[in-house]
Amino acid sequence: MAKRLFDIMVAVTGFLVTFPIMAISILAVWLSDLHNPFYLAIRTGKGGRPFRMLKIRSMIVNADSKKVWATATDDQRITPIGKLVRSCKLDELPQLWNVIVGDMSLVGPRPLAPDETAVYTDAEKALLSIRPGITDIASIVFADEGELLAGCTNPTTEYDRLIRPWKSRLGLLYVHKRSIKIDIELVLITLVVIINKELGLHCLNKLMRAIGADEALLQIASRKHPIPIISPPCIGDIDL
Repeated sequence: MAKRLFDIMVAVTGFLVTFPIMAISILAVWLSDLHNPFYLAIRTGKGGRPFRMLKIRSMIVNADSKKVWATATDDQRITPIGKLVRSCKLDELPQLWNVIVGDMSLVGPRPLAPDETAVYTDAEKALLSIRPGITDIASIVFADEGELLAGCTNPTTEYDRLIRPWKSRLGLLYVHKRSIKIDIELVLITLVVIINKELGLHCLNKLMRAIGADEALLQIASRKHPIPIISPPCIGDIDL
């Protein structure tokens, strides 16, 4: 109940405060090609139920017909105005509405497409036990996901190989340790990362250490080392 109240209060306030910049972004996208400036992405929500996640469109129309779910910064589907919108994370702001109506939470594992969650391991399915969120530990650590995937011939394959195993582990850490206090801290850290990435990751590392994250996750969260290639998490191989 406290989490839902926190979600509604912050989401409504955030929606009202950011509405002017959302309106400008929406108008700019519409003027760029005169097509619908919104993108309704089918995503898997709590309990495996699908929902429509609202975004400001940053790609060409029908970009998802190619079934490429991971997006690199050099993805040819991204429009010129879309690059600007994505660089400032403005395309994600309409998801505050998803939070208000109850599809999402402010903090929780990022929602993925049904094709992606269909191949979840049994351990990863725990990510679907709570509402997906706009931000979480994994989103902060891999805020530069598009840059990591730039230059890849198949971003989706590279995402599954390099990023997914770690994002899932970070997501499971949140699922098992979540609290309203942690939510508040993660929202604040998300804002810090937008301004100062290094400081934000430092604050995140302190939070993760406080909630008992293992050294492997702490090392990944620091983003000071190469990302090791590991398998997606399975039941029994994660100490949470």
